[in-house]
Amino acid sequence: MAEPPASWDQNDDENSALAAALNKFGKLNVNATEFVPNFGPAFSMAPKAPVAAPQPVVVPKTPPPTPVIPRSTTEEEKKQPEPMAKTHELNVQQVKESLNIVAEAEYNDLPEEDIERISADTTTMNKSNTTSGSAVPKEKKPAAVIVKRDIIRKKEPLNIVFCGHVDAGKSTIGGQLMFLTGQVDKRTLEKYQTEAREQSRESWYLSWALDTNEEERAKGKTVEVGRAWFETEKKHFIILDAPGHKCFVPNMIGGASQADIAILVISARKGEFETGFERGGQTREHAMLVKTAGVRYLVVLINKMDDPTVNWDQTRYEEIKDKLTPYLKKCGFKPGEDTIFMPCSGMSGALLKEHPGEALLPWYKGPTFIDYLESLPSFNRSIDGPFRMPIIEKYKEMGVIIMGKIESGCCRVGDRCIVMPNRHRVEVTNIYYEEIETDSAVCGENVRLKLKNIEEEEISPGFILCDTQQEPCGVGKVFDAQVAIIEHKSIICPGYSAILHLHAAAVEVQLKKLITLIDRKTGDRTQEHPRFIKQDQVAIARFELSQTGQAICMEPFKRFPQLGRFTLRDEGRTVAVGKVLKIIE
Repeated sequence: MAEPPASWDQNDDENSALAAALNKFGKLNVNATEFVPNFGPAFSMAPKAPVAAPQPVVVPKTPPPTPVIPRSTTEEEKKQPEPMAKTHELNVQQVKESLNIVAEAEYNDLPEEDIERISADTTTMNKSNTTSGSAVPKEKKPAAVIVKRDIIRKKEPLNIVFCGHVDAGKSTIGGQLMFLTGQVDKRTLEKYQTEAREQSRESWYLSWALDTNEEERAKGKTVEVGRAWFETEKKHFIILDAPGHKCFVPNMIGGASQADIAILVISARKGEFETGFERGGQTREHAMLVKTAGVRYLVVLINKMDDPTVNWDQTRYEEIKDKLTPYLKKCGFKPGEDTIFMPCSGMSGALLKEHPGEALLPWYKGPTFIDYLESLPSFNRSIDGPFRMPIIEKYKEMGVIIMGKIESGCCRVGDRCIVMPNRHRVEVTNIYYEEIETDSAVCGENVRLKLKNIEEEEISPGFILCDTQQEPCGVGKVFDAQVAIIEHKSIICPGYSAILHLHAAAVEVQLKKLITLIDRKTGDRTQEHPRFIKQDQVAIARFELSQTGQAICMEPFKRFPQLGRFTLRDEGRTVAVGKVLKIIE
């Protein structure tokens, strides 16, 4: 180790390395302006006194990549670059033209580069700015959603419910329709087919597109109303797959209350049609229930025509048609006007979208199923009427979400509504039409709404969402109604109780008073204050809800038919159908 110097003054001469270092430090520009981060013109830590000219240093010719620019300079730059403003105007025009072009075509058919070009045009032209670069993928998705939303909104929504006896093939036809229209791809169907084969249920694989519940797939019976959709060139169809088993008729009524068109599926297989059409079968009850629910058109699909016991036999088709027609007329349908019969095969898809050919089916000259649905005239919906949406289902997912069909009026994001009959005020924060989030919804559409200022426990199926700007729907516990007794073994007297199904609500009611009997043919009053009524009679009666303090949403039939029709059921059978005439209290 080196010995310390005798004095520190001698150290500069003796230690040459230290002297050279001090010489270099002396050449540094100690008067250079200190770098201070800029926080705006009002705040500065830079010295205000003038500083001496700095020593010559090497200055880079290009500015540093991230210069510190004062906020005032940024405002000036916004005003300066005129060529940039023109470029931006051109980009907005290009985006508008692109959206108009894309809105006329199917979004799914667009090539990848076109979608990227539309998204890229909406971003700024300065690629060096990292913030602008990170905004590109964020703007790509909304641009696509807007385009797809515009396409869907151009098509009229139609709600179709599949009903009929158990095992008639309702879910299979629904799954086949989704496959034929491209909503389910072939790979997904092959997956369903493999899983169904493992459970020895290979013939059920098409129904798995609608029966998503494990219990439904295991037993082959639809329990809840399945929901799906498909599109044609002109219309957007919502499929409501109703259960066919007699134990789940209340669920079927809930599905039928949302429908515009009913599809009555009949099995042409030997013995199966007769089982469903006889007393106790669901074919009769479902046909009557959909008419009570107010559907406009009925399509009778005679399914399983490719079965070996039928083999597209015209005689079997005519036999089923002749047996069904008188009963449908009794329900109120008019074959040839609002009712059509057509053969089909749900398993093979024959006559659903395309005719199987003259060789296989030479005797049927009518339209295919999808062609007939497309040819139906447009429905007159009261878009300007008061907002009414019966709540079919509710659940919680990052907020309270309700489901249902809008019967009247329209709804927008941010609208303040009221939930009847509890008069709970809520706000609509999100609207979902199928899998797409949108800004508005109109009557006829089956949508999901996310509500604010309410809890899930405060909503029940059968409640109705109304607009606060107009008069809400009627609420009552005592009402007068016209009822037609369809099937009841004994007489019905005051004091009789049954379950009332009104749109999505189901409550117990009691017959309080019989007012008058009505002649079915003329509509005239025949007997005032009868002591009882029996099967096939029509009467005006007064009903009251059995539970004290309970009230349900309803409207007189003349004012609002969708909320004025009801069904009375007792011991698992449909006893009567009717319409509300007047709300007493």
